[in-house]
Formats: sequence, structure tokens, C-alpha cells
Amino acid sequence: MTATPGGLLLVAAVLVPFVGVLAGFALGGRNAQRVAAVTILAGAAIAAAIVAAAPDSGGTLVYLLGGWPPPLGIALRADALSLVMIPAIAVVILGIGVYARADFATPEGVREARAPLVFWTLLLAIWGALNLVFVAGEAFFEQVALELLTFAAVPLVSLDGKAETLRAALRYLLYALSGSIFYLLGAVLVYGTYGTLDIALLGERADPDPATLVAAALMTVGLAAKTALFPLHLWLPPAHAGAPPAASAVLSGLVVKGSWFLVVRLWFDVLPGVVTAPSAELLAALGAGAILVGNVVALRQERLKLLVAYSTVAQIGYLFLMFPLAFDAGAAALARGGALAGGTLQAISHALAKAAMFMAAGLVYRGLGHDRIAELGGVARALPLTVLTFAVAGLALMGLPPSGAFAAKKLLLDAAGMSGRWWWETVLDVGGLLTASYVVLVLAHALARPAGGAVEPAKPVSRLSELAALALALGSLALGFAALGPAPFDALPKPLAAKEFGAALVTLTGGAVLAVALGRKLPPLAAGGGLAAAVRRVTVPAGAAFVRADGVLRQWPVAALALMLAAIAFAATMLLGR
Repeated sequence: MTATPGGLLLVAAVLVPFVGVLAGFALGGRNAQRVAAVTILAGAAIAAAIVAAAPDSGGTLVYLLGGWPPPLGIALRADALSLVMIPAIAVVILGIGVYARADFATPEGVREARAPLVFWTLLLAIWGALNLVFVAGEAFFEQVALELLTFAAVPLVSLDGKAETLRAALRYLLYALSGSIFYLLGAVLVYGTYGTLDIALLGERADPDPATLVAAALMTVGLAAKTALFPLHLWLPPAHAGAPPAASAVLSGLVVKGSWFLVVRLWFDVLPGVVTAPSAELLAALGAGAILVGNVVALRQERLKLLVAYSTVAQIGYLFLMFPLAFDAGAAALARGGALAGGTLQAISHALAKAAMFMAAGLVYRGLGHDRIAELGGVARALPLTVLTFAVAGLALMGLPPSGAFAAKKLLLDAAGMSGRWWWETVLDVGGLLTASYVVLVLAHALARPAGGAVEPAKPVSRLSELAALALALGSLALGFAALGPAPFDALPKPLAAKEFGAALVTLTGGAVLAVALGRKLPPLAAGGGLAAAVRRVTVPAGAAFVRADGVLRQWPVAALALMLAAIAFAATMLLGR
């Protein structure tokens, strides 16, 4: 293995954000925001340069730390997957940075304020840690990057210093560290078996022996806990409940992508011929559970921010549906192809849309002084750009044309059809209906007439923040236009075709029906008597049962038991699937 000409850019992508962290702390005060602005612009330029340098390096950038190749040294690598994630995350960081200027500006007449200083430095630390996750070529080095990401993300939860947010931050920290223990146990088994943790070398040497299979199970479950994959989502809803909107956008749009990326790296690059079809089906089954429970519980929330938080639980589930769809039964191994492309596109689309949705929820709270869904009447007239952002982000999350999730869904549906796994097609279609239900519910309240006359914003809302959120939402929506371009999207249906718009209309109509059936209260303009009342007598208690079940799953004893049972289940499917 040798270094490539553009390899030094990978070092810059990691170091520049961390240099910004040190400079922000050293200069302090309102200078931290200025340092962050310069660093974000520089980091975005480096991300663009990495993409531009890839063709001259054969599509993969490599840098050898200290000039020593693995296994003696550590290599930084950026393959096709990394080359997609690095610029996508840079775009989201840029959008969040513009949005957060209004919320985390140092007040006039104050030399230094705690929240702005901490936010801007942690934002850069999270970016640097994510870039390290994307380019690290060694399993233990990846773990170090993931821990940096965790320790930078946890304080964002408790920026206001309140007792409840401190509890949520500690809950996040402890559960994430529990996941780290599982991952490290698996890494120890791998190192003891093969004498290296280099990803490329392990991909060549890994065999389906019992130690490797158990290691794969432990590492997968540990990373799933950090990603908040159902039922290991103990920390995510309370973390979002009290975090500032910009922090929630970072946690949901970016932080969970780090551990998900490592699951992809582990399964597709290290153990593609070791993992089994039953274990892939189990991973996707947890994703399906996340889609069902997360969406239904989201629909039952009273606050907009918690609705978006549970939407994140559901959307994480989509990221894990690709694993069985990528399994080649003939080769008994995972194969890169349409399923992996669909999952990656789904991750990028989610990062853009979910960050925009949390931003919109924050702007609603700032403008109205509350985010109670039932009392959002008139907000569309008072904050039209904010409601438009929520609507566009919602359309993107539903997978409607021409969003990136639309293209991702089509790739996954094609993979499911080719593999004969029709049940995952059903999960994808039902998931779209459930997502549409809470988007329609929120928009129905936002577009309704206010009970007490016209609504005026209680506090001024930054137009620049609104535009930043809208830009991210539109970016997620515009990703689907890649379907109009060259391969690998040339086989997809055109997103502007009449057939696709007909399917979109069906999704929106079905979502409206589910909103009436499962919502905590009837949406405005919905008929309250007759058939609707009869249906709600059955469906509303069912929705409430989902909420109670979620409350049980998020209790510490149950969540700890779920972590251990998941490890046992994955180990069993790995060992018995051979």
C-alpha cells in the first residue's frame, strides 16, 4: 500500500476542525464564533478538494501516518463511501453554522458567554471526529474517533445546564459507553485472532470461525446502541427533548451517522463473507421495528420537537434495511451494489432533511414561545418560510419525488425485488405512509385558522436562519434529480413522471387517513363523527399502547437487558446461520 497524491488532504480534513477547536478555546469570547466561521469555510473547501482529487488517485485517497504501511503503521483512506459522506456532512455543518448564528451569538456588552463558546467549539470537534470516522482505516482508530464524537456530542445535550438535560446527557453518555464496551470486546477478539485491526487486511484475512462471528455480533450491537437503533434507543428522545434546536440538528443529522457508517464499514469491508443472511435479516428487522414504533409514537406526541425526535428513531431504521438486500445468496456474502447505494443516499438525504426539520421546529418554538402541535394554528401565516421548510423536509423524508429518499427507496425496492424479499418492499411502503401521517398532522394544524385571531411571533425570527434551514431541506429534495443523470441512477424511474406523482398522492392520502386514525387529536378539518369516530375507538388505544411500550423499553433495566439479548441474538444468527 502506498500513499496517493491527494492523501494529505485527508489529514487536513481531520486536523483543521480540531485546530479550530484549540483556537476557539485559546481566543475565547466572541472570537470563538469567528474562528468557527473561518474553520467551516476552510473545511468545506478541503471537502471539495478531496472530491476533486479522487479521480487522479484512482478513486481512493490514501495517506500513511509516519510513512509506515499497515500492519506496522496506520493508513487514512477515503474510498467511494467516504468521498460521498465527507462533502455531505460539510454541507450540513455549513447550514447548521449559518442557522446557529442567531441562537449562539455572544450578547453585546458581554466579553464571553458559556453557551456560545461551548457550542462553536463542540460543533467543530464533532466535525473533526466525523471526518476521522470516515477516513480511519483501522478498527481501533475508528473506535477512538467514535469516542471523540461521543464526548463532543454529549455536552450539546445539556447546554442550558438544567437538571433534566444533565440527566439526559448522562443517559446518553452511559449508554453510548455501554455500546463502546461491546465494540471493544469484539475488537479484542479480532486482534487476538488475526494480529491486526487494519480494515483492508482484515477484509482479506477474516474467516467465519466462531471467534470472528462472536466479534462481529458484539461490534454490531455496540454500534447499534450508539446509533440508537430500536430497541436500543434509550438515550435519543430525552437527549433531543431539552437540547437546543441546532444541537438536535447536529445529533440527529450528523452524530448518529458516525456509528452507522462503522456498521457499514464492518459488514461490507471487513466481514462481507463472514456475516450471515439470518444476521442481516435480524438487523433489518430491528430497523423495521424502529420504523413502526418510531413513527406511531411520533404521531402521538404533543410537542413538535419530540415528534421530530421520534421521527429520527424511525428514520434510523431505514438505514439498516439495506443489509439483507445487499446479501448475495450465491456467494454467501454481502455485495456492493444498488442496496448499498440506496442506503448511503438515504443517510445523506436524512442528514439534510432531519437537520432542516429540527431547525424548523426550533424556529417555531422561538417565534411562538411554545411548540405544542395542537396550538400551531396560524403559524403558517406568521412564519411561512419555516412551515415551508418543515413541509419540504417532510416530503423528503417520505421518499416522495424528487427527493433523495425517493431515489434511495427505488434502489432498495429494486434490490428487494431482485432478491425476492418482498416483505422489505412492504416495510418501505408502509414506512412512507407512516411518515406522511405525522407530516400531514403537523401541517394541518399549522395551516388551520388560529382560535384567537391572527398569530404574531412572540420573538423575532432570523430570516438568515430560516433560509439556512430551507436550503438544507431543498438540498434533500433536490438529491432525487440525480435520477435524471448518469449511472448508477439511470435505471431509476424519472422522479417527475406522472406515475410517481400518482404514487405520491396515494402516500399523502394514506398518511392523512393514518393521522386521523392514530393522532392524539383529530387534525383540523377532519370529520369527527361516524366512521372516523368508530375507527378511532380502536386505533387510538392501539397508538397509546405503542407509547406505553416505548416507555417500558426506555427504562434502564429493560434497555440494558435489550442490549445483552441483542448481542446473544446476533451471535446466535451468526453461529447458527453457517
